[in-house]
Amino acid sequence: MIDNEQVLMIETNRLFIRNFHPNDWEDLYDYLSQPETVAYEPYEPFSLNEAKHEAQRRSNDTNFYAVCLKESGKLIGNIYLAKQDFNSAEIGFVFNSLFGSMGYATEAAKAMIDKLFSEDDVHRIFAECNPENEKSWKLLERLNFKREGHLKQNIYFKQDQKENPIWQDTYIYAILNETGT
Repeated sequence: MIDNEQVLMIETNRLFIRNFHPNDWEDLYDYLSQPETVAYEPYEPFSLNEAKHEAQRRSNDTNFYAVCLKESGKLIGNIYLAKQDFNSAEIGFVFNSLFGSMGYATEAAKAMIDKLFSEDDVHRIFAECNPENEKSWKLLERLNFKREGHLKQNIYFKQDQKENPIWQDTYIYAILNETGT
């Protein structure tokens, strides 16, 4: 997995993936302030001040990676990667809705998966998503992840007016490293 001191830089045809920097706050705000972008995340849309703090926090967090357009350097999304037990890793992604349906999330996630399987000792990568988040699970399926489970009302991020949990389901997806490394 990525060393805390190591700066990750992956290039694809149209993107580069790197560690976050504190000055990424404006682009981070651009997408984390969009209600449609964070609809399935465990947080509400970010304020400008929250985005500044989050950019600073992510610059010190080796689990978050900035996905930027090669041509302009604009940060358009992020990938979350966390090493888990038994040579596995969890992946997640959030992308600016203004750059949706252009293949950027697929391109970035594929590059990260390829790196984990070819350079790191990762056997299995898994992801969790809300079944209502069709864009997310369809992306996982395009990346050859297989749906392994459907957990019923296993998690909540929000509460109703009476402070009762608003339970939601979770799909579990995974892909195995079948390259033999």
